[in-house]
Amino acid sequence: MDRIDAMKVFVATLDEGGLAAAGRRLGRSPAAVSRAIAFLEEHAGTTLLHRTTRAIKLSDAGERYAAACRRILTDLEEADLLVASERSAPRGTLTLTGPVAAGQEFLRPLLDEFVDAYPAVTARLHLLDRPANLIEEGIDVALRFAHLADSTLVALPVGEVRRVIVASPRYLAKHPPITEPADLAQHRIISMTHFGVDSWSFPPAHQSAVPRVVQFTPRLIVNSIDGAVASAVEGHGVTRVFCYHIARQVREGSLRILLAGYEHAPLPVHLLTPHGRLAVPKVRSFVDFALPRLRARFEELERAIAVD
Repeated sequence: MDRIDAMKVFVATLDEGGLAAAGRRLGRSPAAVSRAIAFLEEHAGTTLLHRTTRAIKLSDAGERYAAACRRILTDLEEADLLVASERSAPRGTLTLTGPVAAGQEFLRPLLDEFVDAYPAVTARLHLLDRPANLIEEGIDVALRFAHLADSTLVALPVGEVRRVIVASPRYLAKHPPITEPADLAQHRIISMTHFGVDSWSFPPAHQSAVPRVVQFTPRLIVNSIDGAVASAVEGHGVTRVFCYHIARQVREGSLRILLAGYEHAPLPVHLLTPHGRLAVPKVRSFVDFALPRLRARFEELERAIAVD
């Protein structure tokens, strides 16, 4: 059996979550998929997948082997495309990732448009509230909100986002003014793990190098951005979110941004892709398609929540 072909079957099994699903994708029987994985396990001399009637799970060795398989298959695809010429039409499966809320807000609408424009391309969108390893997880493009460390990834800037504190006019009318961070300790706080459950940090005061930290006892702790925003809109407290979570509510007047002069510097937003992936037509086409649209969205967002 061809080892490269068996690697493709192995990776498809992981992507699809089962032998039968991988077989449907590849046009093979579950028995043929199982034989390919058994061939790899025999060659590697260890178990790669633990199989049950309902699920599959990678062994420790299987996790390392899967990452290596993805790198090998990616390198082979890039080599084939370079030989075949970059002018070939975009086709195949395009895999993207981003944070859950931001991916729904920015990537999902783009992908709807993109796959309509390029019918030979199928898109996979993995929404994860953790940084994915693009190379090991076989991801073509990521939307990342962060100050980036030096890496082997190509980073294409698309905009920036503010971390903002908001409350509804109804809440603010019934509670003491919030004019500096220390005032928050006396208010009803709606907190999330993303931004600190029982404290929020702020940039250092003038002539200090130590960030300011405000401690509080939250009145409500949620793990849902939508839930925190809804509670704030209904007048139940003050919350901290990224500006794109509340742009519509600020525009409509149901939320107000507070302490804008005390915000941390905005976080840069990039599209990331591994070096070499831009030579792949489906990736290059998506990047060329997405960059101007994302930049326009972030410019619009900046105007929507601009401080007067």
